[in-house]
Amino acid sequence: MPGEETGNYPPPARLSHSHRNPGCKGSETGVVKGMNLLEVMRSLGSEEECFAFLEGMRWPEGVRCAVCGCDRISRITRKSATKNVRKSLYQCLEPTCKQQFSVTSGTVFHDSRIPLTTWFLAIQLIMEAKKGMSAMQLKRSLWGDHKGSYQTAWYMCHRIREAMAKPSEAKALLGGSIEMDETLLGGYAKGKGPQGYSHRIKETVLGIKQKNGELRFFHIEDVKSGTLAKYIKENVSGDVDVVVTDEAGGYPKAFIEAGIHGSKHKRVNHSKGVFVDGDVTTNGVESAFSLLKRGIVGSYHKISAKHLSRYLSEFEYRFNERKSETRFEDLVKRAGAASPLPYAKLTFDPEDVF
Repeated sequence: MPGEETGNYPPPARLSHSHRNPGCKGSETGVVKGMNLLEVMRSLGSEEECFAFLEGMRWPEGVRCAVCGCDRISRITRKSATKNVRKSLYQCLEPTCKQQFSVTSGTVFHDSRIPLTTWFLAIQLIMEAKKGMSAMQLKRSLWGDHKGSYQTAWYMCHRIREAMAKPSEAKALLGGSIEMDETLLGGYAKGKGPQGYSHRIKETVLGIKQKNGELRFFHIEDVKSGTLAKYIKENVSGDVDVVVTDEAGGYPKAFIEAGIHGSKHKRVNHSKGVFVDGDVTTNGVESAFSLLKRGIVGSYHKISAKHLSRYLSEFEYRFNERKSETRFEDLVKRAGAASPLPYAKLTFDPEDVF
């Protein structure tokens, strides 16, 4: 095989200060902080730089087999004339494996012909769009009006949203002061209902927000006590200080089922015009709902209920990481750890929109 090198490979170097804009914040270790669009273009302007950056994010302790995890691999460097855009390959030296792989194998970038330079620009654009960026706007930003395709941009958007989702095993139980609320998203279905009127289709979203902490969104089937109790158990610690909700009837029984004492549950009665009672309020989670709805109405216009969970992950990630100086680096790391998202999984009935 051309250019084969055998051995254990140390972790690839991250971007050093010499490759970065002097005005960009960073640490002595060269970890990029405060990345903006210009910084992404300058520091990650070639495929080689992007590959090295992704390798450092995916394998901080050194390259490992993407299939079995073995650290004994050989590097296969293709000639520059090859038609394959993935010029650098690895082969696992484990006798029972011996799989060939690249840094994009088994990630959201898997089986993509789009250059990593374009992927990283798309990640930066979507990550910094406070109310989201539609696939059509991403297409125009990356390729202009007469190049690229809407389908490609749409597929890229969903793969990036998939990377934004925080793995369930990484979610710790929330404590301290918690706000919980639910909201409805949707519009009217096409056609007429039994009485000649278009019937409304609504999807329910549950929001859980820790005061001065993490926000979590969930697409739920209903607001019955059993459903609410399930999400409370999975996300709220039993020794929480206080949980604030509105006056919805399902919450008291849900907290009992979840093992949280009723004395820790405080309510604000919105139906009587009460929105703040000292420290008792749900304004924090409602402000997050407002951003979500403005994004859907202003940027996306219509979305499919099938994909709602990914849109929720997108807004959740942006809200939680808005003050992080390493949010670009962290998202690339998540993209390198997330599983591939086949296009077939994303296809849906065009009637299933709201």
